[in-house]
Amino acid sequence: MPEELPANRAADSRCSLLTPARRDCRMRLGLWLAASALAAVLGTALPAEQVCRAPDGKDGFPGVPGLDGRPGQKGDVGEPGKPAPRTGIRGPKGDEGEPGPPGNPGNRGFHGPPGPRGVPGQPGPRGAKGKAGNILEQPRPAFSASRKSQTNRGSTVVFDNIITNQENSYSTQSGEFTCRIPGLYYFAFQVVSIGDLCLSITKNRERVVSFCDNNSRNILQVNSGSSVLSLAVGDQVSVSFDPVKGSQIYSGSEADSVFSGFMLFPQTG
Repeated sequence: MPEELPANRAADSRCSLLTPARRDCRMRLGLWLAASALAAVLGTALPAEQVCRAPDGKDGFPGVPGLDGRPGQKGDVGEPGKPAPRTGIRGPKGDEGEPGPPGNPGNRGFHGPPGPRGVPGQPGPRGAKGKAGNILEQPRPAFSASRKSQTNRGSTVVFDNIITNQENSYSTQSGEFTCRIPGLYYFAFQVVSIGDLCLSITKNRERVVSFCDNNSRNILQVNSGSSVLSLAVGDQVSVSFDPVKGSQIYSGSEADSVFSGFMLFPQTG
């Protein structure tokens, strides 16, 4: 049998058989293993604070940007933004929309001032013919009174003796006729005087017509007068005298002074 070689010699014999490139590779591998073993021994034998730290190296160049990641999940709704000023041009007016439902009626306003009077309208159609009237049913105010005493009420001549007094419109207390039915009336007086006398027919204490007579001879003389008046309800008619111009009325049995009046026809409307 051949003689067995020692281990070191066998390894040397194998290395001698390697090419130079393989021997260089084996050398580098051995150095790396030795350095690794030394680092392991030093790392376990020395405390961390006694290890000499090499200075940090410089930052490397930025790497190439990576690819875009996957889209994330949808986020929460954000808060409303602040209104931005209008910068655009106002567009044309749109079409008119449909009318909305009627609203609730508002409060009643104040009464406005009356407007101007309108133009008279056309006359209406003629009404139906009325029933025939009965003159006996129509009121017929009329009176006649004479003067028996010298009683006067202020400047009003009082005829105190009733001759006739239909509808009781004449008062012997006041000497006045009071209208109760509106219409046209005829009034007349005949007054006997013994001197100058001025008498007037008055309506509501205002003179309507006046009559004056001069009697310088102081004899019995008649002063008369009459008038047609339009009266409304409540109007009053009487005979009055003017004390400045003459008021000498005769009162005696030889002659009578009379005041009379009656309605000619009533007025309506």
